[in-house]
Amino acid sequence: MRWEGRRQSENVEDRRSTGQQVLVGGGLLTLLFMIVMMFLGADPMQMMQMAPEMMAPQPQQQQGGKPVDDEMGKFIKTVVADNEDVWSQLFPKVFGRRFAPPKLVMFTRQVRSGCGIADAGAGPFYCPLDKTVYIDPVFYEELKRRFGAPGDFAQAYVIAHEIGHHVQNQLGISNKVQSMRARLSEREYNKLSVRMELQADFLAGVWAHHMARYAGILDEEDIREAVNAAQAIGDDRIQKQAQGYVVPEAFTHGSSEQRVRWFLYGLKTGNPDLMDRAFQVDKSCGMDGGVAFMPGVPGFPPGASWRAAHKKPPAEAGGHRVACLPGCHAMPV
Repeated sequence: MRWEGRRQSENVEDRRSTGQQVLVGGGLLTLLFMIVMMFLGADPMQMMQMAPEMMAPQPQQQQGGKPVDDEMGKFIKTVVADNEDVWSQLFPKVFGRRFAPPKLVMFTRQVRSGCGIADAGAGPFYCPLDKTVYIDPVFYEELKRRFGAPGDFAQAYVIAHEIGHHVQNQLGISNKVQSMRARLSEREYNKLSVRMELQADFLAGVWAHHMARYAGILDEEDIREAVNAAQAIGDDRIQKQAQGYVVPEAFTHGSSEQRVRWFLYGLKTGNPDLMDRAFQVDKSCGMDGGVAFMPGVPGFPPGASWRAAHKKPPAEAGGHRVACLPGCHAMPV
């Protein structure tokens, strides 16, 4: 991937530092503070309501330090800028609205996000509450060492996937899925989660399509790197590596085959208007047809569209067939 010397995003915050991050706060000092406040006349009930937040550890710097200025930081800023450019062009054309770029935060080991405190062990993630992507760049070493997926475009694919979640959030898809969580069993909600992740893989492929076609900075080796990464972090591959066997009912991101297939579909078509297909099921599966991606799920009658509220019907695939693969996942072929 030829990324050097290209525009870098200003929507990237570097919380890495030469100082180590540690958790401080809470415990005895907080308890003493509350006792003193009540002695001075503070409302005991109010102090009890404040206790959980006051007791929660806060990530702070052990010592002051300057943000790290390295090649990885420059690379991440460039990839974010490329995503901003592509989606800023596509949003008005496809969705009839302006694209509001997300923020990306680089951190070390632990970070406080709008969705709570997160550990680097969870991997890169997108928080819809603060519209921010979080990543500890050390993850890329694990992607290379543990999952056998090296390469700069494998790293770029990870960022594009997370920004794909931001696209979903901006279109209201994330809220729709979250609103259904209380009504579904864990198994049913996992199916929704898989569809969300496959759609994000598709959107990452759409971004890669436009980078390859218009920016001219990608080659075949770059695409192989992204495919290798998508395959390496499939649920079946991770489960097999961690516990020696696969439990499809516990999938949350999709199998290796599914992730690769949806990324390549986005790469081939470059058309975000086809993103609804990630939530489709095929009638031959013996399930209700249309875009109701599982029977009996409230809010998704046959023929409904995730973007119906936007008055924009999904475009036809124009020759792309949808096949029902094992597990009744509608996949483009």
